[in-house]
Amino acid sequence: MAKLFINNEVKKSTIAPEIYGHFSEHLGRCIYEGLFVGENPDIPNVNGMRKDVVDALREIKIPVLRWPGGCFADEYHWKDGIGPKQGRKKMINTHWGGVVEDNSFGTHEYFELCRQLGCKTYVNMNVGSGTVQEMSEWVEYITFNGVSPMADLRKANGREEPWTLDYVGVGNENWGCGGNMRPQYYADLYRRYQTYVRGYAGASPIRKICCGANVNDYDWTRKVLETCFDHSDPRQHGFMDGLSLHYYTLPETEDDWNHKGSATDFTEEIFYQTLKRSAYMEELITRHGNIMDEFDPDKRIGMMVDEWGIWTDVEPGTNPGFLYQQNTMRDALAAGITLNIFNRHSDRVKMANIAQLVNVLQSVILTEGPKMIKTPTYAVFRMYAAHQGAALLSSELLENGTVGSGKNELAKITESVSEKDGIITITLTNNSPESTEDVEIRLTKGGSACHVKEASVLSGKMNAYNTFENPEEVKEEAFTAFSKTAEGVSLTLPACSVVSIRLSL
Repeated sequence: MAKLFINNEVKKSTIAPEIYGHFSEHLGRCIYEGLFVGENPDIPNVNGMRKDVVDALREIKIPVLRWPGGCFADEYHWKDGIGPKQGRKKMINTHWGGVVEDNSFGTHEYFELCRQLGCKTYVNMNVGSGTVQEMSEWVEYITFNGVSPMADLRKANGREEPWTLDYVGVGNENWGCGGNMRPQYYADLYRRYQTYVRGYAGASPIRKICCGANVNDYDWTRKVLETCFDHSDPRQHGFMDGLSLHYYTLPETEDDWNHKGSATDFTEEIFYQTLKRSAYMEELITRHGNIMDEFDPDKRIGMMVDEWGIWTDVEPGTNPGFLYQQNTMRDALAAGITLNIFNRHSDRVKMANIAQLVNVLQSVILTEGPKMIKTPTYAVFRMYAAHQGAALLSSELLENGTVGSGKNELAKITESVSEKDGIITITLTNNSPESTEDVEIRLTKGGSACHVKEASVLSGKMNAYNTFENPEEVKEEAFTAFSKTAEGVSLTLPACSVVSIRLSL
C-alpha cells in the first residue's frame, strides 16, 4: 500500500491559476468552427462565439488564453484582422495546411471571446516577420485610453474603451519557425522589442514573456538570460516577467515527426513510453529552473510552459496540416501527471498553456458541425480546477511502486496537494492500465476529524475515448472507494485512472 503523507501545517508556493491556461492558434479548426462560427445561424452563438464551447470552457474555469499562435503569430500582421470583415485582407496560412486565412477572427473577436470566457488575455506578438513599430502600435490600439492614432482607429472600428492586455509574448519559437535565430540575436531583439511594449497611464500592467527554449536546449536558456541581463536588471522594471518553455510528448519517436504514432491505436509499451515522456517535464523544469535561479534567485521571472501536450499522427482522412487528433485515457493520464508536476513546481512555473483548446492536438473539446464533445483531458482540467490559486502543501508519497520497464519505467502514482479556504485538494494518477492501487493518506494535523467533501474519478481502458456517437464513453464520475481512518483517509485507485479527492477539516 502506498502512503501519502501531507504536512498541512506547511503551506508552500501559491499555484497560479494561469498554470491551467490554454492555447488557441489559427490552425486547422481551432478558431474557425471550434471557437468562432461568425453569423452561422445553425450553431447557437453569442457575437459569433460558439455558445456550447464557451459554456463548457467556463465550467473548467479557464484562466488565460494564448493567441494567435504559435508559428502563426510570427507571420500575423494585426491590422489585417480589424475593421469591416468584408474588407479584411486574405492570406495563405503557410504553416498550417496552406489554406486561406480570411482574418474574420482578429483583435476585436479575440477580446470578445476572452470577455465571454472571463479569462485573462495573452497576445503573442510578431517578432519573426514584424517590426517594432507594428508591435508598439498594436499595444497602443489595445490599451491606450486617450487621443492617439491607434486609439482613434480602435474607436472607428467600434470599440470606444480599451481592453486589458495581461500578457504579451515577444515572439514565438524564434529558435525555429519564428526566425531560426541564435539565442544572443533573439535576446538582443527581445531587449529592443519589449522596450516598446508601453505601459500607458491608467492601463493595467502588461507582463512580458521572453521566448525560451525548445525542450532541453539549456544553452538557449543560458545565453538568452546572459544577454538579457547584460547591463540590465530585468527584476527592477518589468523588463521580463516570464520565460517560455515548449515541450511536446511524442509517443513513438522524436526523430521522425512524420510518424508519431496513432492517438488511439497503441500498445501497452507505447502507453508507458508516452507517460514516461510526459513525466520528463519534471527534469526540464528542474534543469531550466536551475539556470534561471542563477540569474533570478528570487524567482520573480516565471517559467511559462506555454505549449505542452501529446502530439500524435492526425486522424486518418483528415488534413495533415490541421493536426486533428483524438483524445484517450492515455491523454488524461499525461495531463494529470503534467499538471501535478506544474503544481509541485509552482514556485517557478507561473503559467502553462496546453496545446490546443479545440480540435487541435491534445484538445479539451472536439466539434463536428453543431456537435460538441468533451475529451478525457477536459475532465482532468475540471477535476484539477480547485488547485487554481490554492497553496501548495508539503507532501511525500512513500512505498510507491513503478510501472513499465527499462527506459519506460515510471512511478505508478503521481500526486499533488493544495489547500484553499480550509479545503485540501488531492489529485492522483494511477498509471497502471491493469491494476488497482491502495493509498493511505495521512495528515499531520486534524486527520482524525477530516471528512471527504467531494471526490471524483476518471477511468477506463488506456485507449478509450469519446466519439460524437458515444460522447460519454469516458467521463468523470463520483468516487466512492474510500474510507475514513484515524489519521486521514484510505482509498483504492482504479486502474488507469485520475482521482480528485477534497477533504474538509
